[in-house]
Amino acid sequence: MKILEKERIRLILKLLAEHYPLAKTSLVFKNKYQLFVATVLSAQTTDEQVNKITVKLFDDISSFSAMAKMTPEELEQYVKSCGLYKNKSRSLVKASKIIEKQYGGSLPESFDELVKLPGVGRKTANIIISVGFKKAALAVDTHVFRVSKRLGIADGTDVISVEEQLKKVIRKENWIDLHHRLIAHGRAVCSARNPRCDQCFLASLCFYVQKKGEI
Repeated sequence: MKILEKERIRLILKLLAEHYPLAKTSLVFKNKYQLFVATVLSAQTTDEQVNKITVKLFDDISSFSAMAKMTPEELEQYVKSCGLYKNKSRSLVKASKIIEKQYGGSLPESFDELVKLPGVGRKTANIIISVGFKKAALAVDTHVFRVSKRLGIADGTDVISVEEQLKKVIRKENWIDLHHRLIAHGRAVCSARNPRCDQCFLASLCFYVQKKGEI
C-alpha cells in the first residue's frame, strides 16, 4: 500500500472516530445468549424492530436451555413480526439444542464452531466474537460493505473479499470500532439510496464522490 493511500485511510479512520466516538451495536442485550438471539433475528430486520420483539421474548425465554425445550411454532409467536420468522424460529431452536448438548449451554468462542450452528453465517459469527467475546473480528454487513467500497478502502465483490481486504489495510485493534463506525456512517450519511455526499465529512477522501459512480 502506497504511503499516500495509508495516509488517506488513516485520515478516514481518524474522522470516523471523531464523529462516531461512541458507536456500538444498537441491539439491546444483557448476555451472550441474548446477543446471539438478537443477532440471528436481525437478518433482514431492523435493529429497532428486533429490540421490540426481544423485550417479551427475553422475559419469557431467558436461556438456551429454555429455548431448546420449545418448538419452532411456539417461538414463532414471539418473533412473527420479524422478517423470515419461520426460518429464524427453526434455526434458533435447533441451535439452542446443539449449544445445550455440545457446549453445556454456553456459546462457543471460535468462528469455525459458531458458523456450524443453524442460522449463523459469517457476519453473525463475527458480531458474536467481537461484541460478545470482545475479540478481534470484522463483521461485514450491508452498511460496512457499501461504505467501505464507496470510500475505496475495499473493492471486493462479496462480503468475504471485502472482509479480507479490510483486514489487510486496517490494524487488528481497530476492526471492532471500524465495524460500528461504518454502520453509523452508513445510517446517518452514506445511505444506499441518495447518499448525502454534500453533508459528508469524508467527501474529500471518498472515491465515490470523486468518481460519482454507483456502488
